[in-house]
Amino acid sequence: MTYQETVWDESPSLKSYTLANFRDIPQIQKLSEQTQFEMEVIGNVLPFKVNNYVIEQLIDWNNIPNDPMFVLTFPQKGMLQPEHFEKMSDTLKTSSDKKEITNVANEIRLQLNPHPAGQMELNVPTLKDGTKLYGMQHKYKETCLFFPSQSQTCHAYCSFCFRWPQFVGMDEMKFAMKEGEQLVQYLTEHPEITDVLFTGGDPMIMKAKIFSKYIETLIDAKLPNLKTIRIGTKSLSYWPYKFLTDEDSEQMLNIFKKVTKNGLHLAFMAHFNHLIELSTNSVKRAIQEVRATGAQIRTQSPLLAHINDDADMWAKMWTKQVQLGCIPYYMFVVRDTGAQHYFGISLVKAQEIFREAYKKVSGLGRTVRGPSMSATPGKVQVDGVVKVHGEKVLALRFLQGRNPDWVQRPFFAKYDENAIWLDDLKPAFEEKFFFEDELEQKYHVKMSH
Repeated sequence: MTYQETVWDESPSLKSYTLANFRDIPQIQKLSEQTQFEMEVIGNVLPFKVNNYVIEQLIDWNNIPNDPMFVLTFPQKGMLQPEHFEKMSDTLKTSSDKKEITNVANEIRLQLNPHPAGQMELNVPTLKDGTKLYGMQHKYKETCLFFPSQSQTCHAYCSFCFRWPQFVGMDEMKFAMKEGEQLVQYLTEHPEITDVLFTGGDPMIMKAKIFSKYIETLIDAKLPNLKTIRIGTKSLSYWPYKFLTDEDSEQMLNIFKKVTKNGLHLAFMAHFNHLIELSTNSVKRAIQEVRATGAQIRTQSPLLAHINDDADMWAKMWTKQVQLGCIPYYMFVVRDTGAQHYFGISLVKAQEIFREAYKKVSGLGRTVRGPSMSATPGKVQVDGVVKVHGEKVLALRFLQGRNPDWVQRPFFAKYDENAIWLDDLKPAFEEKFFFEDELEQKYHVKMSH
């Protein structure tokens, strides 16, 4: 163990860096003024926040600008299209008016598909009395997403994040709801829901005292249909001290124990984008602490150009996760929002990387599914390239669908090595994919192919 890590493992306090103070970071001061300005340009459009743990323990500053954790957390010039970059760059050079800068930023943001897959129009649920619950989403029958208003930030931001509109001050785009009571009411009205997923932002940014109110409201309601509480979080990777030395870490772990002792399954949905994030003593200890509460940790990540488009790394990461007692769960395809042009990988290449990595792990690592697109109709997995009647096609299937009857039905798309999303694909043997008519009739969504 290094001296640095010995010191770190005592009880560090979180220090965050944003656009306001990122130039204070000693390692950033060593970069050119041009590079610092480029970061500022990107950071005025897409959210940027990093912390002392990521800077000092996860980034290899001898490998800049190629270090995966650096690309994951610090703005890179290519994350904006050239015309958007120039527009914001010119604005910053000619104006210091915050309102003008924000207006230009919002103009650009609205061109980046801020709410992909029908999040705003199709997934917001309604109570029987007509109340719209903007702090929730209900897309798949069994699972309800809940966005507590106090979890609309993270310990650090991922540069690829598809929930970026929630962090850039566009209030009308926030999903947030203060009352756990409305969540309980909705679950009571929808007995088909078995799983509640706490998401954000990151629910683990919340103080234990606040998080416990939501959990206790759910437990006290004694809902017969509720079987699982899920927590979608990057905290193990970005701030493992949440479960080790933060002032309320013990209290948070006790809340987890309370969930499992009350007969509910606690699924801790951990985001790990790179093997490096599993390398510190702190993360290994935090994983042990979370597992000791009875929670089960499942792991997921999108496949990202510039960060983890490497089959060997994925195989090692899945193997390490299994060794640490976690269950590999999903490899996602980068969503069609924000900096998709920068991070996106063709579906053909994504499937090749998944298959190469999958071949190298034992059966215990093969719980993972992917590459999967969280598209408007549902979660679509790319199974591979096959030949049908001498024609090369892409085999696909739903892992989740707006209509559960779509799930596990194979369908085919024309082979296209440039396609990076479902809408880029064309049906192979018919005019429409089998689900399109229902998608259009029931949800008024038309596929753009």
